[in-house]
Amino acid sequence: MEQSKSTQSRRSFLRSSLLAGGGFMISFTWLAKTGLAEGHKEAILPAQWNELTGYIKITADNVIKILNPNPEFGQNVMTSLPMIVAEELEADWKNIVVEMGPHDNLKLGPQFSGGSNSVRMYWKPLREAGAAARHMLLQAAANTWQVPIEELTAKEGMIIHTKSGQSATFGNFASLAATLPIPKNVPLKATKDFKVVRHPQKNVEGMKIVTGKPLFGLDYKQEGMLYAMIQHPPAFGMKLLSFDASEALKMPGIKDVFTLTLYDEGFEQAGFDTRTFNELLVVVGKTTWEVMNAKKKLSVQWTSAGNTTDTMSGRNGKREVVVPGELESTSAQLAKMKAYAQQPAQVLRKDGDPEKAFKNAAHIIERTYTAPFLAHNCMEPMNFFAHVTEDKALVAGPLQGPAWIEPTLSKLLHLPPEKIEIQVTRMGGGFGRRAYCHYVSEAALISRKVKAPIQLVYTREDDMTYGIYRPMYTATYRAALDANKKLIGFHVKGGGIPEHPIHENRFPAGAVDNYLAEGWQIPSNITIGAFRAPRSNFNAAAEQSFLDELAAAMGKDPIDLRLELLKKAKENPVGKNNDYDPDRYAGILHLVKEKSGWGKAENKKYSRGVAAYFCHNSYAAHVVDIVMRNGTPYVERVFSAIDCGIVINPDAAANMVEGAVVDGIGNSFYGKLSHIEGVAQQSNFYNYRMIRHSEAPKKIDVHFVKNDIDPTGLGEPPFPPVFGAVANALFKATNKRYYDQPFAEHFPKPGNSKLDHKNLG
Repeated sequence: MEQSKSTQSRRSFLRSSLLAGGGFMISFTWLAKTGLAEGHKEAILPAQWNELTGYIKITADNVIKILNPNPEFGQNVMTSLPMIVAEELEADWKNIVVEMGPHDNLKLGPQFSGGSNSVRMYWKPLREAGAAARHMLLQAAANTWQVPIEELTAKEGMIIHTKSGQSATFGNFASLAATLPIPKNVPLKATKDFKVVRHPQKNVEGMKIVTGKPLFGLDYKQEGMLYAMIQHPPAFGMKLLSFDASEALKMPGIKDVFTLTLYDEGFEQAGFDTRTFNELLVVVGKTTWEVMNAKKKLSVQWTSAGNTTDTMSGRNGKREVVVPGELESTSAQLAKMKAYAQQPAQVLRKDGDPEKAFKNAAHIIERTYTAPFLAHNCMEPMNFFAHVTEDKALVAGPLQGPAWIEPTLSKLLHLPPEKIEIQVTRMGGGFGRRAYCHYVSEAALISRKVKAPIQLVYTREDDMTYGIYRPMYTATYRAALDANKKLIGFHVKGGGIPEHPIHENRFPAGAVDNYLAEGWQIPSNITIGAFRAPRSNFNAAAEQSFLDELAAAMGKDPIDLRLELLKKAKENPVGKNNDYDPDRYAGILHLVKEKSGWGKAENKKYSRGVAAYFCHNSYAAHVVDIVMRNGTPYVERVFSAIDCGIVINPDAAANMVEGAVVDGIGNSFYGKLSHIEGVAQQSNFYNYRMIRHSEAPKKIDVHFVKNDIDPTGLGEPPFPPVFGAVANALFKATNKRYYDQPFAEHFPKPGNSKLDHKNLG
């Protein structure tokens, strides 16, 4: 076993030891390269301890505090990540205190919530951190009792020497342990011995949430804080021409109205610096209500923005991107997409001779699918706090990737990174929207301008009409069958505004000898961004719908066809870049088939649809059961099978899947954001339809494949196949295929109220 010396100085160690009353702090900076995030342990903390990051802390009273490294937006990492540490530490979970860690990539690792990577990227580093701390405590006890370390065991926060009958808490050895070198390569526990991981644990912030404790960005307050809101152009493709704020400035509580340029000409935007409108009209006042009322008194003239050029940097290097200035409408966008689909596209993958296969086919099946823009609609409105002075900056609020905004703030504010403090609050929703941090930059620049701390707040209308949407997509699927109805060719050609949805190396790639995947995209000034399972959320809907139609044409059961293709991909795979495991993929289909009672007589009263998909390193399958209510479809039951490796917290994992199912049903039936002459036609929940409580399934039955594979993604994988399962169940219910989302537009308006009727418009 290797030893690593702590980088903590003697002076800082003595200071923190005195503050802790003999407590133990262990820094895991040595694991930072692998993405560690580590914590604290302790109960009653002096305020100055908030500055000590990257530690596990244990008080003399044996209370352990662990810092959660990753931002929390409801995926429960505040509980699941500390559980990993506690497992290897052999701590008593009842004595654990959890706190959100500050922004510190050196000590806490990547600190990014997105891509279903939180547990996956921290699984090994957090286990190693807990194991190292446990070993140091055992060594301290061995030195104190003068016994071999091999004779000691750690259990529930206690160290036990069975031979002598001695036992003591971790807290008894905390100070001594902190003086020892930090070991590397400490053996980790066998998965069969887990006592915390794989066992349900309640959300550590659950009580705070339901009792209204200040956890969210909007709860952040500072003395002298002002509120700011932004008036942006009414349409994509427009910009500010002039304004008159004289009436607004007369309103109570209003401090200032001014224009603000977000990025100067030539500013190199990083991958998540996406913003819609660059020149902003800002209103600052004492309260949100006063600022909202003052915005209504502004007299503003807008003009065409024309084509603009953005300077981008990132994985593709520095480049100039021309953003078109036209005022786009959904009807014209659909027509343009239809025209683009007929033109040559970029070949993403080609196996065999698909052209020959289609030329010689006895039967060709071809279907085209479309889906609209979708708004994220986080329940907590977009907001951020900033206090910027000439020599430092403090920003605080909900964001998914603090490390991504730091270099942008440094450039915008002309401050070195060490002069910028980023505090992360709990997020009231995210799934991509809060990865695009233009609102953080806006808050910081506004604070610098007014020379005061400010809280920037978006209204619902601001957010819904500001962009960063799920793109608008279309895809055409074709299958070639021979005279015996054997699949001999497969072709997918997909595109979108402004990106295509195709994942060319996913199933059924690798299962068909002659396979072609193509993609195309149309530039747009309507800004888009990651939306829960980016691209996959549409790709799965279209692909899984088409596979059901293919199964019907071949005279096969939908699950059986998928299993046959997966068997081919396992035993005689085509190509070398297939990014899924056929066995794991087949495993979820077998599990959902069993748990749903697929094909059993007692389920014939339901119109059943199935879909399965691989994304974000995990596998998910759903069987959706639909019944008709007065001519309107209702999803009454859903059976889900998930393979995401080891499940850290079973209850929280099931909740995540249930949320994905409801979210997927809601978006497939109702989600739509459209435009006329660049103006978003939906601006709030009265005309952007969301699923309602009465429309959620009565039963969502979630099952996980049990294995010892290291954890993979869970936040996003269950979401995409919901769309396809709904579409396939709809066909069974109506004997008609629906190719254009949202599906509810094809059915009578539900309910009796005018609001219901309007919401589906």
